[in-house]
Amino acid sequence: MKKIARPLITLGLGLFLALLSAALTNFPPPDTQSKITSTAFLSQITPTPAQTDKSEIGSTDEIAILGVAICIIVILPIVLQRKSWMQP
Repeated sequence: MKKIARPLITLGLGLFLALLSAALTNFPPPDTQSKITSTAFLSQITPTPAQTDKSEIGSTDEIAILGVAICIIVILPIVLQRKSWMQP
C-alpha cells in the first residue's frame, strides 16, 4: 500500500500546487472602458528615455571562461571520486 500511496500523494500535491499557482496568477484584464474614474484623467504619460548601447564586441569571453571554470570545479571531483570507485 505504501508503494502506491506515496506517488499518489506526491502527484496529488503537485497537481494541487500547480492549479493553485495558476489560479492565483491568472487575473482577467481590468475593464478600463466602463470604469473610468477621476484618477485616470490625472495620470501623466512620460516619454521613455532613449537607451544607450553599452554592449562591446567580445564581451562574452569572460562569461565563457567562467563557465569552463565552473564546469571544471564541478566535474573534477566527480572524476577523481569515480577513479577511486573503480579501483579494487
